[in-house]
Amino acid sequence: MATPDFVLELRRHVGHAPLWMPGTTVVILRPAPGRAAIDWEHPLAPEAVEILCVRRSDNGAWTPVTGIVDPGEEPAIAAAREALEEADVRIEVRRLLSVEVVGPVTYYNGDVTTYLDVAFAAQWVSGEPSPADGENSETTFFRGDQLPPMNDRFRRAVAKALSARPDADFLTA
Repeated sequence: MATPDFVLELRRHVGHAPLWMPGTTVVILRPAPGRAAIDWEHPLAPEAVEILCVRRSDNGAWTPVTGIVDPGEEPAIAAAREALEEADVRIEVRRLLSVEVVGPVTYYNGDVTTYLDVAFAAQWVSGEPSPADGENSETTFFRGDQLPPMNDRFRRAVAKALSARPDADFLTA
C-alpha cells in the first residue's frame, strides 16, 4: 500500500500542509552464504552478512525497508509489517538503532511531511524478497560490504546495525 488510508483522510482535510508522522526504518540482516548465524552480541563484519535493500519506485533510491506507523501501532510491529508488505519477508526485530527527525520531505504532488523515524535492526526469518506492494521496483539482499549507494541516514542505520552496540543513537544537534 503506497499511502495509508488514514493519511489520505488527513490529506482531504489539510491538503498539502505539513504533517508530522511516525515512521520506521528496518535494517534486515541475514548471514552471508557460507557464514555462521548472526551473533547479535558482537560487531558484525560487513562481508559476513547480507542486508535487505529495496529500490523505491518513486525516485529509484536504494534504502532499507521504511514505512509509516499506523495509528496506535507499536513501531517494532510496524517495522515487521512493512517488511512483509514491501518485501514479502518475515523478520524478528532485534534492536532499536535510532530515533530521529527526517524532513521535511516534499513529495512530487506537493504534500509535505516530517517524520519521527524509529529505526531497528532485524533478523531475517523467512521469505524470498520481492517487491510485494508496488512501492518498490526491486528487492534484494546485498552483502554488507557491497551495498548500493544510500543517503547518509541509511548508511548510519546500517553501520549502527553492524556495530552490535545496544544503545540507541539520538541526534542532539
